[in-house]
Amino acid sequence: MKLLSVIVPCYNEEENVRDFYDELCKNTGFFEKKGIVLEILYVDDGSKDKTVSEVKRLCAEDARVRLVSFSRNFGKEAAIYAGLQKCKGDLAVLMDADLQDPPALLPEMYSYIEQGYDSVATRRVTRKGEPLIRSFFARMFYRLMNKISRTEIVDGARDYRLMTRQVVDSILSMPEYNRFTKGIFGWVGYETKWLEYENVERRKGETKWSFWKLFLYSLEGIIAFSTVPLTIASVMGVLFCVLAFGIIILTIIRKLLFGDPTSGWPSLVCIIMLVSGVQLFCLGILGQYLSKTYMEVKNRPIYLVKEETGGETQHEGEGDKS
Repeated sequence: MKLLSVIVPCYNEEENVRDFYDELCKNTGFFEKKGIVLEILYVDDGSKDKTVSEVKRLCAEDARVRLVSFSRNFGKEAAIYAGLQKCKGDLAVLMDADLQDPPALLPEMYSYIEQGYDSVATRRVTRKGEPLIRSFFARMFYRLMNKISRTEIVDGARDYRLMTRQVVDSILSMPEYNRFTKGIFGWVGYETKWLEYENVERRKGETKWSFWKLFLYSLEGIIAFSTVPLTIASVMGVLFCVLAFGIIILTIIRKLLFGDPTSGWPSLVCIIMLVSGVQLFCLGILGQYLSKTYMEVKNRPIYLVKEETGGETQHEGEGDKS
């Protein structure tokens, strides 16, 4: 018999924990016929509501349900990594607790695994219900990433993905602190089948992703999977050196021909401001890469576990980086 691990990262999802469980159970008959056993692993990312209490109730009712609870909020990327690290399944699927990842797709996803695919991923073909400005910048981000990075990131890709144990182990072999899972999925490769579906709005509650958080997350992805910004900074430096040399030559010629050493102060101030701004911009790019390197070499754990409940409780205190 095979074991399928359903990994559910949660942050303040007390309203959705039970609904997700009920909806998932409606689609488990297919796996029972296939002789596949499920484990449902909720990873609580330091929730401040009653998410942990709700999951514990499910643990008491159903032996298949497990809980891994963090000591504080470490972010969804850490929760995904913890779920992959703690799961025991021959197969693993990542799903959001807000039911934007329809459990009804699971049988079709598994059918492609049976056909020989290593993973089955999902992408939204519409962004119905999202603010227009967020949708616009999301599309621009995917276009930019696919131009400046060798790692393919599919537009509209979700974290909802069914994977074999080999794929899971490959992802776990990348224990970097600054994680961008969508890029990691693309980087590890393997034969992937993409399923498209219409966007599903949250069942209850509000999204935890503000525009600012998504912006910072996009920067994380660019820095993690592309060095093009560093190349841009270098090219801009060379161009401004050439430009400055040309201006020096023109200034000398003008002095020799017209003897006008005092005019042009407004343009000079504008040039100084422009060059200073470019310098600060390039320093900012270097600073971003340096800061990520700084966090990596500290070798801090990706997450810390406060408690584990359900199933066979493990006593691992932290997520190793090695």
